[in-house]
Order: sequence, then structure tokens, then C-alpha cells
Amino acid sequence: MQEFLADADIEARQEVNARQTSYPAKESLAMLKQVNQLYVAKGKKVVHIDLRKEKPDKAALKKLLLGPSGNLRAPTLRMGKTLVVGFEPEMCRKVFG
Repeated sequence: MQEFLADADIEARQEVNARQTSYPAKESLAMLKQVNQLYVAKGKKVVHIDLRKEKPDKAALKKLLLGPSGNLRAPTLRMGKTLVVGFEPEMCRKVFG
């Protein structure tokens, strides 16, 4: 992800090291209140949810957002009203243009 952001000339305003700061389910779900779009990459599979139109249940959202440790998956980026979880190059090109 770092290489992608550098190539796209995108600079993070704030960076949090996931090894030092964890975001368990409650905090991860709270992030969704600040965004309209959610993109999640797991391997080559990409899930897009327009949170203005769709209201997935908490269990489905936890499955998308949380890793095996029960914390927010990394990398996670927020750009305006869009939250991106995981890394898939095509998805990132689409979202970050």
C-alpha cells in the first residue's frame, strides 16, 4: 500500500501503526458512522457497500472489517467519506484515482 500511495502521490495526514494501536469491533464499527462508502478487499475479491443505501447487520460488517485477531484489518485508509479496508490494486486505483 505504501508503494501505491507514493506512486499516486498521495500523502497521509495521519498514520497509525496497527502493531501499536488496535481497533477492536466497537471502534471499527464506529468508523462507519463517518463514511458513506465502504470498500473491502480480501485477496482478489472486492466488496463495495454504499452505506447510504445499504445497512448490513453488525455481524456481516465485522466479518468484512476484522481480522483473525478481532481487530480492524490493515491496511485501512479513509479518504473523505470513503473507507478502504485491505489492498487490491484495481480497487485502490478506482477509489483514489
